[in-house]
Amino acid sequence: MAKRILLFLVISAAMALTIGPAFSQDKVYVNGIDANFPPFAFVDKNGNPDGFDVKALDWIAKDQGFKVKHQPMDWDGIIPSLNAKKIDMIASGMSITDKRREQVNFSIPYYKITQVLVALKDSKLTVDQLLDQGNKVGVQRGTTEAKWIEENLIKKGKKNFSLLYYDSAPLAVEDVVNGRIAAAAMDDAPAKDAVKKKPVRIVGTFGMPDEDFGYAVRKADTELLDKINTGLKKLMACPYWQELKVKYELD
Repeated sequence: MAKRILLFLVISAAMALTIGPAFSQDKVYVNGIDANFPPFAFVDKNGNPDGFDVKALDWIAKDQGFKVKHQPMDWDGIIPSLNAKKIDMIASGMSITDKRREQVNFSIPYYKITQVLVALKDSKLTVDQLLDQGNKVGVQRGTTEAKWIEENLIKKGKKNFSLLYYDSAPLAVEDVVNGRIAAAAMDDAPAKDAVKKKPVRIVGTFGMPDEDFGYAVRKADTELLDKINTGLKKLMACPYWQELKVKYELD
């Protein structure tokens, strides 16, 4: 009996050593995305996550040996969702800022973004005029451009306009088209996407400094961050990176 018990324990230990790594490899990391932020992240007409960051992270996950699921989230609460462990990372056109660095760790930068104003295609108003004369300007809530406009233009009384908040930049553009607001403040990449789809134009920048995009993880997830950085460096050095930039018109 003692020999059988010993044999059982040896076999069980061997199985644990064999199965353990397999379980860890089956870990599925959840990436929180903005469901309406083309070309970086969006949900297509078939209900599938798509976009530059979605495909880039898919490549990184395959290269680094982990699985990833893309979960649409409210952008305004995406960092709290990350730290509450509802998601594991944010790869969805997120600007790297000092304030956000207090809450999360970022990957290496992978794209530089400029903030612009979008108005109707036939509008003759300049940036200064759009941000004055009591006009209404839309912006996505929870974004760095919303925060910058609040702190640098409105609170300091530099401009005379009303700021309206939207769940996404494309929704703000819709209200520009419908004449409900005079302009929408947003990143230049989704602004260029809007110009291709709607009768709008990019009027110009409004004084906000350029920002870098990066992927975010929890402070404690250093191993995951290392994998993302390693994979991102490899991706940026291979032809597929340029193919993605061409596909999503980021050149």
